[in-house]
Amino acid sequence: MPTASPLRDAGVISASAEEHSLVRGITFWPATMLVVGNVIGSAIFLTTGPMIQALPSASLVLAAWLAGGLMACAGGLTFAEMGAMLPRSGGMYVFLEEAYGPLVAFLFGWTMVLVVLPGGTAAVAVGFAESFSYFVPSLSTARLLTVIPLPVGTLSISAGQVIAALSIAALAVGNLFGVGAASRVAAVVTGLKVLAVVAIPVVTIAVWPHTPELTPIVPPVARPLAAFGVAMIAVMWAYEGWAYLAFAAGEVRDPTRTLPRAFIYGTLGLTVVYVLVNVGYFVALPLEALSGEPRVAEKAMTAVAGPLGATVVAATVCLSTLGCNMSAVLAISRAGYAMAVDGMFFRFASFVHPKYRTPHGALLGLACWSCALTLSGSYEQLFTYVMFAA
Repeated sequence: MPTASPLRDAGVISASAEEHSLVRGITFWPATMLVVGNVIGSAIFLTTGPMIQALPSASLVLAAWLAGGLMACAGGLTFAEMGAMLPRSGGMYVFLEEAYGPLVAFLFGWTMVLVVLPGGTAAVAVGFAESFSYFVPSLSTARLLTVIPLPVGTLSISAGQVIAALSIAALAVGNLFGVGAASRVAAVVTGLKVLAVVAIPVVTIAVWPHTPELTPIVPPVARPLAAFGVAMIAVMWAYEGWAYLAFAAGEVRDPTRTLPRAFIYGTLGLTVVYVLVNVGYFVALPLEALSGEPRVAEKAMTAVAGPLGATVVAATVCLSTLGCNMSAVLAISRAGYAMAVDGMFFRFASFVHPKYRTPHGALLGLACWSCALTLSGSYEQLFTYVMFAA
């Protein structure tokens, strides 16, 4: 039985007004691209090197990426079923509210909108700024702009942090002008970044400087099963974000048909892309050269295309992280909106723009909080902040 909304009960918003406040403007293709776009960030360019260090077997590393994709697909089917049953904006908050009641939903929702979603968005934005500084070095996080004294310590603000905050602000403003237009733009950006990511295996396989070492399958380590588990941690982080489409379920057109298809095609497409990219790494360089390499994509592309390869990777990371945050900003606002409608978050987050039918209160408020977080610390500090809460 649906949980009652205090705002509806108090007459602040009527049931009919709530039902028609957001527009179901997200069709199948933009929905699928939201699944893909919110997953492909920077992890695919960075994680394979540490994975090989723990699990020195190309076959098992590829198996880990395949297993992670199948797990994401299974999770997507679960969320598709829940989203079809409860086609409302809010995602996991709505599911927990229906299953376990308002207390669990309240605790989860506040953790998501205060820490996990805006903190993750801030971290990805700082990652975008770092990649952008490859082209404009004066705008890196290493360039300090000011130091603000605080009652406890100081706050240092760099040029890169300002760029990160501006990118979030721009994406939030772009999301104001209707979910249909925003989702279509996100779909185009995601399509471009998928093409850019797929260029890595296409180029490396075309050049084919090295034959992948697929044997021995079982690596010469003391505990191969434990090593596979360590590799899976990195894989699951790289697949993180596929569930965020559920936050916008209330704006998906024909959710009973669209959500299952979007989750299935999105997660399976991600699996294919991730496996192909890793095949490209193994074709470009031997395992010894990839092991422990923090910038594995840059090293692989440099090996086959020289300095131009590094430039292509930097541009791809910029596009990838920006596209990732386009989907994340949408997810943050819908989580805050759903909580506000139930009276569990600030009332301004329940406001819907009369013309564009987007939750502009939640969009702007939570974007401001994400911007504040970008100015509060480094990428590593923001990542730790999110992982501690998650």
